[in-house]
Amino acid sequence: MMRAESTEPDPGDAGSNGVKLEGAESVDNRVARAHEHLRRVIGHRGSEDPDDPSTVWAMPIVLHIPKTGVAPRQNLLEDAARACALVCLDPRAGENGTWAQSLRGWYGARIRKVARRARGAKWEAAQDLDGPQTLHGVKIGDAIAYTPCPTIDTPPVINRLQIQGTDVPLSTPEAVRPGVPVIYVDAGLGMTVGKAAAQVGHGSMLLAALQSPEWAQRWQAAGCPLQVREVDRQHFAELRARVEAQPDAVLEGSVTYTPELQGRPLSLIVRDAGFSEIPADSATVIAVSAPDEGSCL
Repeated sequence: MMRAESTEPDPGDAGSNGVKLEGAESVDNRVARAHEHLRRVIGHRGSEDPDDPSTVWAMPIVLHIPKTGVAPRQNLLEDAARACALVCLDPRAGENGTWAQSLRGWYGARIRKVARRARGAKWEAAQDLDGPQTLHGVKIGDAIAYTPCPTIDTPPVINRLQIQGTDVPLSTPEAVRPGVPVIYVDAGLGMTVGKAAAQVGHGSMLLAALQSPEWAQRWQAAGCPLQVREVDRQHFAELRARVEAQPDAVLEGSVTYTPELQGRPLSLIVRDAGFSEIPADSATVIAVSAPDEGSCL
């Protein structure tokens, strides 16, 4: 059974995601271990056998997209990105239970996320799965991210939800808030909101993976605050060029990043594997750990 947990952590809480976790080992230690496992995705392309569906893993994401009153696209993407990061950094990801086991299996495979839409009773059902599969989820606003599983084991209540048609109009751009991690999305690619949700989820988890354990602990305790901004192709190309022009830029698999230095935040570029919607190796998002006021990077 899985109950998606509504997550607005209190930094003063002894637990994570609103749940008190008992035991001798501290939450910080478990988050640090979760972060250590997450770092496996850096530079790792993963492996799978196309003839063996059990080797194809994905993190399911469900977005709440009702017929009327749908949340702004920017909000949906921010909710999805936060939920993905919180699944990866949950203290239970640093233990030895099913939460950790599912993430470790996924880290060893190709990193996929599959976003679906739900409304009404189907949205309610997505928050309360009951069946033989063991999934856990984190709910932030209008998005739920679940612990990964082989795609053939996706619970029917999720698997039956629509993937196509998850589109919402672009939001009006807002100014970037200084000091809060930001994920820029290339709006020129024309991604649906479901595809964009998967990409910002990649950005948030990789941003955490490239940071120190102490940074990840603080970010997780605060609820992984971040902001998403979809920008036009030219703006995105300029941001990308700034990252790639740095003499210390590092290419690791599908990620290019520049480490954090005094006066310069960590920045990373994510390139897509091309499983859906866009060509392989397309740069989709750029994540920046702490933008300065009046500066994009």
